[in-house]
Amino acid sequence: MNLKTCFLVGVFTALISSCLISTRAYAIENDECMECHSDDSLARSESEGMKEDLYIDYNRFKYSVHNVNGITCIDCHADIEELNWDNEVPHPTSLAMVDCDGCHEEEGEAYLDSVHKKAGGKGITIPCYACHGYHFVSHLESDSVFERENKFCLKCHNPNNFHEWLPQKETHFAFVECAVCHAPESPRYISLRFYDLISNKFLGTKDLLAALDTDYDTFMDKLDKDKNDVISLEELEDMVLLLRQKDIRGTFHGELVLELVPTVHHINRGGANRECEQCHNPQSPFFEEVYISLSKEDGSGQRQKVERRVLESYYVNHFYAIGGTRVRSLDKIGLVLIVGGLSVVAGHLLVRIATAPLRRKRKEKKDEFSI
Repeated sequence: MNLKTCFLVGVFTALISSCLISTRAYAIENDECMECHSDDSLARSESEGMKEDLYIDYNRFKYSVHNVNGITCIDCHADIEELNWDNEVPHPTSLAMVDCDGCHEEEGEAYLDSVHKKAGGKGITIPCYACHGYHFVSHLESDSVFERENKFCLKCHNPNNFHEWLPQKETHFAFVECAVCHAPESPRYISLRFYDLISNKFLGTKDLLAALDTDYDTFMDKLDKDKNDVISLEELEDMVLLLRQKDIRGTFHGELVLELVPTVHHINRGGANRECEQCHNPQSPFFEEVYISLSKEDGSGQRQKVERRVLESYYVNHFYAIGGTRVRSLDKIGLVLIVGGLSVVAGHLLVRIATAPLRRKRKEKKDEFSI
């Protein structure tokens, strides 16, 4: 076969291949969808007489997990194959429900045997977007317990209507994520955030890094002196000292949250953990993983591992589980007070014993003169 023939065969093969490969993924870009859906007045009337909002806030959408990871609109809305701009609506007006399981297979399997999925048998449909929303699915790694629960559980559930058996309910609700107990198969960790006692608010990651004269990439280089990828208690104390030099005084707040793994979706009635001693004991596995949570501008999070011993320090005095964590410095102060008190009593008793003969003689002389 001569060179000319090889060239023609190569060109023919390339043309055939290009026809066989679907160009659908390249035909419709997100910007094309936004030509209509960026209009805040865009809506359609439902058969029930209600209106459905079709507007998508691009400023929020661009930070969504899917957009950041390069997922296009038609990757989810797979039944849109092309846009016909000659029509008033350039794609079918009735679209199939998005199949999240196509990408999130493990999450879908965990959800199948959950109380939320089983509610479908009672005429209630709880699809993925009922909790996660439609187009603004965001990162949760660095979110607080309050922010996480507002986005999910508290949309439907009022925890105050239940949990009568739980002591100090408000404390648990404030520092422990709902799914920590209700999805007991999922791993947990302590998330630490710095609370500024002067401004009475949490110090944002941007301000925290600026105060430490560092950034996301050099944060550990700044603090991790022994280069073991773990912030020790001593290194945490150095961090607090650096912040004090910038007139920032505060403490760390700890919250018990879940790893975002598929089993988080496997929640069932009666399956919640009610064994208090799993948290409230010195060897609790719930406190083995401790992290400082940093949030990035795109909404994603970055976690830096911290030594468990920091939970027993003065600098994490807003996370205390009776029997599970102890502030060792307070133990030492208490021991000093107890020993001091006993020493005073013992010293007084010894003085009384040592001076007993002298006091007896004084009493005898006093009795002689009184006669």
